Amino acid sequence: MADRLNGYRILILETREEAQFSKLLVEQGADVVQCPMFTIHDAPDPAPVEAWIRRAIDQPLDDLVLMTGEGLRRIMKLARTRGLDQALVAALAKSRKFTRGPKPGKALREISLDAQQTTEKPTTEGVIEMLGRLDLKGRRVGLQLYPDKDHSALTGALAAQGADVDTVLPYAYDSKAADANIVAAIDDMAEGRIDSIALTNLGQVRRLVEAAKAHGSEAKLRAGLERTLIASVGPAVSGELAAHGLRTDIAPAEDHYFMRPLISAMAAALAEKRPKVAG
Repeated sequence: MADRLNGYRILILETREEAQFSKLLVEQGADVVQCPMFTIHDAPDPAPVEAWIRRAIDQPLDDLVLMTGEGLRRIMKLARTRGLDQALVAALAKSRKFTRGPKPGKALREISLDAQQTTEKPTTEGVIEMLGRLDLKGRRVGLQLYPDKDHSALTGALAAQGADVDTVLPYAYDSKAADANIVAAIDDMAEGRIDSIALTNLGQVRRLVEAAKAHGSEAKLRAGLERTLIASVGPAVSGELAAHGLRTDIAPAEDHYFMRPLISAMAAALAEKRPKVAG
């Protein structure tokens, strides 16, 4: 049904792929309230990223582990500016490729490559579990990281398996630019103007809590979330919510950690639990 969310006001915290999420919600009739959370920039110093690209070309990696689609796209962007993109794609074609969830796989397909294996759950723990089944002793493993995350558990697990790990961090977050938007969104929730907040990555949870603390709005945030249904796309987001003492009200069916199943779960939960907010 195209009007499953008709009249419901849904707050989304914009990061990487929320433009598509917003479009899907609007198609279901939702009144989408968009809150930019931060902007993504290329790594402030491109030299280490370029050096990683050149190493991957000169001596193709045995294995490539992609944690985000954004990461691969940023790597390819720099490779293109250096005239190395075709050589890099040719080199990566020789590597086994592993992805944390479907998004990096989509980025691989954009350069006509495919992942050999994808985690069952799009989490760091899922990556550790997936790679833990492999013999990595003596293998050169390229590992694409993402900002604002302690990756020591993953790099330590790979090193313990005997892998020669070569990491690259191709982008950075600017998380200060949108504080006013976040405070306004917190006010909207606290005043009952939002039916549901939809969270699609754990960085959104951290950013929301950090901005609330920085502006003395943590109590207001928690009060707002008490009266707003919290929708989580999957276990990584739900785990981050729990780490901050927050609950998950809505989640997709198990192993369907994608936007469309999340929207279906939201429609069902909102119809059952929540009258629509006043316009």
